Amino acid sequence: MNTRTAGIAHIALFAALIAVLALPPALPLGPVPITAQTLGVMLAGAVLGPWRGGAAVLLFEVMVAAGLPLLTGGRGGIGAFFGPSGGYLLGWIAGAVVIGLIVHTGANRPTWLRVIVGLIGGGVLVVYLFGIPVQALVTGTTVTEAAVASLVFLPGDALKIAIATLVTLALWKAYPRAFGQLARTRAPQKTSAETPAA
Repeated sequence: MNTRTAGIAHIALFAALIAVLALPPALPLGPVPITAQTLGVMLAGAVLGPWRGGAAVLLFEVMVAAGLPLLTGGRGGIGAFFGPSGGYLLGWIAGAVVIGLIVHTGANRPTWLRVIVGLIGGGVLVVYLFGIPVQALVTGTTVTEAAVASLVFLPGDALKIAIATLVTLALWKAYPRAFGQLARTRAPQKTSAETPAA
């Protein structure tokens, strides 16, 4: 499988992962439900990088807009983007890109610090930056009120960050080829046969 084909396969795989994470039931603690799907978005950005990770989320959302019931609770259709969750859905795309930029750019391997900073910056702050104003607009509240209401997401986000960090670093050890360009810049390790004798 060449690099281009592998990249397309990985994009499709992570779009499917985000869809599968709709299966656990949501926690309806407000107008925007707490779901596991953000975990898939975090992993897409951290593993695939900014452009392939963003493409995976975009592919998923195109399928949602086309009417496939891929959101938690079996929701789908273009109307999902005009409800209280609409801003968060758009924020998923930007969030995956930012996560990928932080984790992949200027590095030859993912580290604990880069992954955690990327997940917080892209997976939480960027998603909220898109989601909170739209939630306020749709629900008729102020941005401050919507921001306060969104604090209920933070414990779940912290758990998802912990899981995504562990999975990302474990996957790097087990299957670095999934990381695309980041894996190709990985410095080759010398074998014992290649190490000069003292």
